[in-house]
Amino acid sequence: MLANSVPTLIEFSEDYIEPIFGQRRPALFLFRSKSDSDSAYSKVFEQASSNLKGQILFVVSGVTEGIQQRLGEFIGVDEKSLPTLRLLDPADNMKKFTYGGSLDTLTVEDVQKFVDDFKNKNLQPFLKSEEIPPQTGDALKIIVGKNFNQVVLDNDNDVFVKYYAPWCGHCKKLAPIWEELANEFKDVSGLTIGKFDATANEVEGLEIRGYPTLKFYPKGNKSAAVDYDGGRELEDFKKWIREHSSAVKNHVEGKTEL
Repeated sequence: MLANSVPTLIEFSEDYIEPIFGQRRPALFLFRSKSDSDSAYSKVFEQASSNLKGQILFVVSGVTEGIQQRLGEFIGVDEKSLPTLRLLDPADNMKKFTYGGSLDTLTVEDVQKFVDDFKNKNLQPFLKSEEIPPQTGDALKIIVGKNFNQVVLDNDNDVFVKYYAPWCGHCKKLAPIWEELANEFKDVSGLTIGKFDATANEVEGLEIRGYPTLKFYPKGNKSAAVDYDGGRELEDFKKWIREHSSAVKNHVEGKTEL
């Protein structure tokens, strides 16, 4: 049973970051606009929070202001998504789950089943992803959650990926260098250099702990991805790729033979 140190129904604020994230408690979030606080589904959620007290934390939140906006961004909910019911498990790599039914017909029994399915591991995690960008022919490839497997894993290329956060100062400094690196090797067949916004996209089994994180996925053995930890200047990257990419080595040998 969960401790009784928090209300039965929480209005998300900074006061509840520790009880949820710090103590790694699973929580069920109802994201809604303020105008919907008296809606039928809100009343059902409130009743469920009383009936199911101790099984899981019940939290209501908006997505437009302060810490609630940041919560929405983290879970992958914006105003267009409202209202929506999401479950978050901080104890299992922050896995997120989406209630698939209609909130217009939500019942306490529906909420109970959603929680039970979570406990019994019958739910598929929700993974954030931006839309797949149009093909532009640019040397630097934009990778998102929806095309990650196609671009990174399910092919025979060497792939070098920068995982970044738009707000990260080190990432901003690296951005022009990374783009220059991609242009430097744009004519090499079998080599992909890409970037992945890890705040807006997720891949199951991939956990990024810091920004920027640079990973190299070698042709023929993508499971043996290498974390790059060398220098961050262009020449450092160029030297490293020439030493580690079979595609670059083949390209150089081909030019030498010609």
